[in-house]
Amino acid sequence: MVNSNPETVSTDYDTSDRLYFEPLTVEDVLNIIDLERPDGIIVQFGGQTPLKLSLPIQQYLDEQKPACASGAGLVRIWGTSPDSIDIAEDRERFNVMLHELKIEHPKGGIARSEVDALAIAADIGYPVVVRPSYVLGGRAMEIVYSDDKLVTYLENAVEVDPERPVLIDKYLSDACEIDVDALADSQGNVVIGGIMEHIEQAGIHSGDSACSIPTRTVPSTCLDTIRSWTVNLAKQLNVCGLMNCQYAITPSGDVFLLEANPRASRTVPFVSKAIGHPLAKYASLVMSGKTLHDLQFTKEVIPKYVSVKEAVLPFSKFPGCDVFLSPEMRSTGEVMGIDPSYNIAFAKAQIAAGQKLPLSGTVFLSLNDLTKQHLQKIAKAFVENGFRIVATSGTAHVLKLANIPAEAVLKLHEGRPHAGDMIANGDIQLMVVTSSDDALDRIDGMALRRMALDYKVPIVTTVNGALATAEAIKSLKANSIKMIALQDFIDGEFKE
Repeated sequence: MVNSNPETVSTDYDTSDRLYFEPLTVEDVLNIIDLERPDGIIVQFGGQTPLKLSLPIQQYLDEQKPACASGAGLVRIWGTSPDSIDIAEDRERFNVMLHELKIEHPKGGIARSEVDALAIAADIGYPVVVRPSYVLGGRAMEIVYSDDKLVTYLENAVEVDPERPVLIDKYLSDACEIDVDALADSQGNVVIGGIMEHIEQAGIHSGDSACSIPTRTVPSTCLDTIRSWTVNLAKQLNVCGLMNCQYAITPSGDVFLLEANPRASRTVPFVSKAIGHPLAKYASLVMSGKTLHDLQFTKEVIPKYVSVKEAVLPFSKFPGCDVFLSPEMRSTGEVMGIDPSYNIAFAKAQIAAGQKLPLSGTVFLSLNDLTKQHLQKIAKAFVENGFRIVATSGTAHVLKLANIPAEAVLKLHEGRPHAGDMIANGDIQLMVVTSSDDALDRIDGMALRRMALDYKVPIVTTVNGALATAEAIKSLKANSIKMIALQDFIDGEFKE
């Protein structure tokens, strides 16, 4: 195993016979290959970094073949070929393949200058998602709503030039995001490992989103499309091992492929626990020559219970950090809740992530203009649970017009007593806040959110997260949580 980060392998002392704490560069990895002469090299379990190394490694191995004509000492990359990996990584090659397979994807383009970027955005229309082509973990990804914001992004967040282009895609507003992990063998057999429905809307990094297996709200026609496209992609790319695909489903029911990665995703451990099959182990065996039939894993497992993954976020550890979720990943870990009921599984995941859900008290609401269309639904859900609603003036005004009881509270700059005083006095038990992204919110709103963190008041920053939280609280008030071992679900021993 080669890993430049000791922390990520601190618990894996027995995984490998030898562990190299070396930089993941072509030169260092090739030196290790020359020293160890392994039978095979696996690049699927290290995220994007080893995928980018696969082509130069393959080129080096090809140059060594004449010296290993007898086959002795021949080293090869196991699993999906570097060329297939390159197709998935290269935007232009990938789009050609999607066109051949008739797979829909959001309109977009590659900008090599500011002029290119503005032209692409004008063509596809705002809002757009912009990110560097070399992005890892959603770094420097952003949703942009105007030309001014796009120019600011290009000037401050990235360097755009012919060697470092920026990817610009249409942002699908209010879309539901889906993660799919699939496993394929060298014989062309493909099995879906798990289909996960994100709880937060598309636009939040998949590593920061909560998600559930099985899906809850996705129409069967959309699931059929997702399964078909995933299998076709795996076959077209000649995937051998794991593949992760991300899809978006618009409110009108249209399905779009966001990306496909011929590697293990961070969701593999969660999916493996949820379905009771060790996908990473299966992938290793498949890459070594086994078939899915050999492993007796030949069809998708759809559990009769619900598993919910939730991200663990480090905001309380960083005093200058705001709490909002975005296309850029912030989480430092994840937890899982499992139960026959979706709402209780979600509640278990929240509790495990350190988000204590109140069963009564006061909810503070402050929604921006983009999300105010969902305000009434959120407020009603908490009022029906017996909560009192307090809100900033604009939000309270909208609620009163809809005959939903809400008390207005001052913002920090408007005088006292303000919302911060209510937090300090213990008068607010839960906050639902969506950012307005203006200069005042970045100062006033951020100070309020940091106060909530300091006083350990739970904060929800997405519409879907707020609705899921309200439903979870409703179920918690009606039912007590039962602690049931994961093995009892997997072995089918648990009875409701």
